[in-house]
Amino acid sequence: MNVLIIGSGGREHALAWKLANSALVDNLYYAPGNGGMQQIATCVSLNTDHHDDVVAFCREQKVGFVIVGPEAPLVAGLVDRLDREGIKAFGPSAKAAQLEGSKGFTKDLCAKYNIPTAAYGRFDNAAEAKAYLAQQSAPIVVKADGLAAGKGVIIAQTLDEAAQAIDDIFGGQFGDAGAELVIEEFLEGEEASFFVLTDGKNILPLATAQDHKRVGDGDTGLNTGGMGAYSPAPVMTDALCQQVIETIIQPTVDGMAAEGSPFKGVLYAGLMITSRGPELIEYNVRFGDPECQVLMMRMKSDLLPVLLATADGQLDSVDVRWDDRPALTVVMAANGYPGAYEKGTEIRNLGTAAKDDNVEIFHAGTKADDNKICATGGRVLNITALGQTVSEAQKNAYNALDLIDWPEGFCRRDIGWRAIQREQEQG
Repeated sequence: MNVLIIGSGGREHALAWKLANSALVDNLYYAPGNGGMQQIATCVSLNTDHHDDVVAFCREQKVGFVIVGPEAPLVAGLVDRLDREGIKAFGPSAKAAQLEGSKGFTKDLCAKYNIPTAAYGRFDNAAEAKAYLAQQSAPIVVKADGLAAGKGVIIAQTLDEAAQAIDDIFGGQFGDAGAELVIEEFLEGEEASFFVLTDGKNILPLATAQDHKRVGDGDTGLNTGGMGAYSPAPVMTDALCQQVIETIIQPTVDGMAAEGSPFKGVLYAGLMITSRGPELIEYNVRFGDPECQVLMMRMKSDLLPVLLATADGQLDSVDVRWDDRPALTVVMAANGYPGAYEKGTEIRNLGTAAKDDNVEIFHAGTKADDNKICATGGRVLNITALGQTVSEAQKNAYNALDLIDWPEGFCRRDIGWRAIQREQEQG
């Protein structure tokens, strides 16, 4: 089967790496891709915003399956268009993708189907938002309603900060994503990520993971798209996973079907494990980035049949086997991220860094230029490693990272600290 992957991040590189090992894949294409994917698949010069072009390419190259990686083309309805053309695709419809495309939509769904989540208010103007805010206490969370590349969430420590966030969002800081906003109760606890595949009815849980959103060590500084992750997440016990499925995932899948928008694809629940139990922070409708990287490192099963079963409504006919060893990934980002950063700087010594059999380096914001790899984005590389423990996986990842010659990049030095702390406490 010929397969096309849409996207250019570390998530798509990890998916391509996994699919390249499938005996069922004949030709693997990616668009637009990055500087690391060219070693395992064929780059396609394709504007994926133009759905006609995607359809035409699939026809010409006899592509049998399209995997849509990022959220934006899902929300824009690429899967809907491919379905109409009879081209099989992995990912939710545009209506179902509202679970990520509109935070207000998701909060309303939670309210309707009794899914545990933070108390909230939804607003389309500053006056009403500030009137609601005046009745709340800090800290409090203000979110742009739409897609904002992981940057539309402000955790305000004071009501004045929250009021400023309201002004910034409605003032256009996040463009169209800020046409509406949500104000949420601040949840206390430990964050975790829970992934399932669903074909609209059946649910197949995947491995758990935890990521580090803050830019600085000790989970300090600005929120980012993610500075690292590890799997499994020790906080997610078997009992807690079952509770999440029963109280959050299953009601969501059933609710979306009842609303006439059955969800097919990967459902990624960002959770807060609070004193009241697990509560939903938000949904993503695609694999997390960088969580996908650690999931793919640990997945022993062939990925393609699992994704095909999801698209075909036959998820009850497959299962997934996992490597028992933990995986950990560290993001190397361009100096200045998540603010302004320089583009075009050269990254050296990647080959030496990746020689360890337990290490894979997934590219995100890179391009290949005259046999050189240059940085083009904010989050640039994902140094991903397996180990017998999280501590060992962390050591393997940082040992590889320290061989990379890229003075214009930086990373956090404490990825996995919660899990490592647990390992030390347990002796």
